[in-house]
Amino acid sequence: MADAAQARRSRLSREKLFEAAIAVADAGGISALTIRSVATELGVKPMSLYHHVANKEAIIDGVIDIVFNEIGLPPEDTDWRSALRERAHSARAVLRRHPWATPLMESRRNPGAATLRHHDAVVGTLRRGGFSIVLAAHAYSMMDSYIYGFALEEAALPVGPPDVAGAVEAFLAQFPPGEYPNLVEMATEHVLKPGYDYGDEFDFGLELILDALERHLTR
Repeated sequence: MADAAQARRSRLSREKLFEAAIAVADAGGISALTIRSVATELGVKPMSLYHHVANKEAIIDGVIDIVFNEIGLPPEDTDWRSALRERAHSARAVLRRHPWATPLMESRRNPGAATLRHHDAVVGTLRRGGFSIVLAAHAYSMMDSYIYGFALEEAALPVGPPDVAGAVEAFLAQFPPGEYPNLVEMATEHVLKPGYDYGDEFDFGLELILDALERHLTR
């Protein structure tokens, strides 16, 4: 047993540590992420982790950098609008896999190389598209506020797409007919239609933002 534990410690690396930390957070949220929980995931003693990271904050720095690395960089071989659209969809997909990461994406005092590379690429896309540095800053802030906000709201929904119809009908059944006519109309004419998926609202808002940015750019 001692030999097996020693072998695990010798194979431990920062990369494996961060992979284990993401697995812990994906399973239990950011509150589940501790030195002890990561060590348990790796099958090592908690003290072994301190050979690779100084503390829990360093682990969070590392996993957020990995999350940024999973988001596709805006492609350079297309127009700015298409590039930002592609990047937005990639970011939303990644944050759906790691919903715990959304509130932490812009919180790190020691951002990693992937985080910085990602930010630099987005700014570069805007600048190549003709945005002034000030308008690029405004555009970047607006895009990420929308992406992160949508990700937070989507993660907080009480039910997913397959269960929406039943949940809405059960909710409305609690109230007397005619009490909330506008909500009932929205539910029956939109939410309860076959194929409804709240996630589709993302595209509507994204295109509004891109339209607004294009108008500012052409002024």
